[in-house]
Amino acid sequence: MQGEAVQWMCRQSAGRAVCGSLSIEDQGQYYNRFIWAEHGEVKYTYDKRHLFGYGNEPKHYTAGEQLLIFEYKGWKIQPFVCYDLRFPVWCRNTTGVDLQIYVANWPQVRIAAWEKLLQARAIENQCYVIGVNRVGEDGNGIYHNGNSLLCSARGDVMWKSEQEEAAVVLKLDKGPLLDFRAQFPVLNDRDDFSLL
Repeated sequence: MQGEAVQWMCRQSAGRAVCGSLSIEDQGQYYNRFIWAEHGEVKYTYDKRHLFGYGNEPKHYTAGEQLLIFEYKGWKIQPFVCYDLRFPVWCRNTTGVDLQIYVANWPQVRIAAWEKLLQARAIENQCYVIGVNRVGEDGNGIYHNGNSLLCSARGDVMWKSEQEEAAVVLKLDKGPLLDFRAQFPVLNDRDDFSLL
C-alpha cells in the first residue's frame, strides 16, 4: 500500500477522487485490491471477492470477504473488481446504491459478456453502472480492447470507449435515477437472502 502506484493515485487525487485496482501485498498475502484515493490519501479499499480460477488467480491471490459501500458527494457507491461482475448475488443492490463501479482486465475474446453483464447489473440493481476496462496486450499475449462504458439504470449505454485509452468527464444526474426507481420500484420485490 506504500508502493509507487498507490502514491501516484494519491497525488492525482488532490481536489478529486481517483480509483482503480492493483495487485497489493498485505501482511504476506496478495490481493487484487480496488483503491479509492481522495484528497491525497487512500480513503477506501475493496479486495476482489471472486478469484478467476480459469486464470489460476486462486494460486496467487487471497479473496476478499467484505462488500464496500461508501458515499461521495451525496452518491452511494459500490466498487467491484473484474470477475465479480459475473456473480449477481454478490453484486445485488440491497442498500440503495446509486452507482456501481467495475474495474477490470476483461479480454477482447469475452467482451460481449462484459457489455451484457454490465447492462444486466444496471437493470437488476436500478443504478448507474460504470465499467472501466484496460486496453492493450498483457504479459500473456492476451488482448484487451477496452469497451469501458457507462450504463443508466435502464441498462442503456450512455457512453462507451472502444479500442483506446480515454480520459473523459461524465456528469451523472441523480434525479432521473430516483424518478425511475419511484415510478418502477422493482427493488421492493427482490428476494431476501444473506451470504454465509
